[in-house]
Amino acid sequence: MQQLPLEISRPPEPTLDNFIPGANAEALARVRALAAGVLDETIVYLWGRAGTGRSHLLQAAARAAAGRLVCADDVSALDASGQQALFNAINAARAGDPPVLAAGDAPPAQLALRADLASRLGWGLVYQLQPLTDAHKAEWLSAEARRRGLPLGDGVIDYLLTRLPRDLPSLATLLERLDRYALARKRPITLPLVREFLQTPPQ
Repeated sequence: MQQLPLEISRPPEPTLDNFIPGANAEALARVRALAAGVLDETIVYLWGRAGTGRSHLLQAAARAAAGRLVCADDVSALDASGQQALFNAINAARAGDPPVLAAGDAPPAQLALRADLASRLGWGLVYQLQPLTDAHKAEWLSAEARRRGLPLGDGVIDYLLTRLPRDLPSLATLLERLDRYALARKRPITLPLVREFLQTPPQ
């Protein structure tokens, strides 16, 4: 009979401290300063492909700023009223109201938005978020495994990174499923267990 795990460690809430910056250290520093109200600039725009941490940074900054920051994620998806609201917020930020942190999947000039809004998103600091290297992802996996109390056998991290999707959301989901699988079988997470796990259909 397999043991049914009753408690699984949930992924931590996004914070500025648990964001793995990789090549994005400058962007993280500016977002941290913006959230703390000590950045001279009042508009910061982040862009990059999916999995580069845009949403993590916006959620973390909103929590850290405690209402003193206007955040707009995935700006390309804003409808007409949403675009007007962001346009107004940027104008207000320039006049002394709370600063604006926005994010999207393209640089301001390439966004499918109103031209006046796209240009305003480029008024402040603009950062392209770079994907994490495999070394940074290995660092994150190791830290997340430690947080969950999961000792990983030799070679497990390299094996996972060379055979599976390597964006952090996918890796977080994988680690949670691997945690459940190992707990149910009362076995340590070693390469043989990982190979067996990957051959088992998701339940």
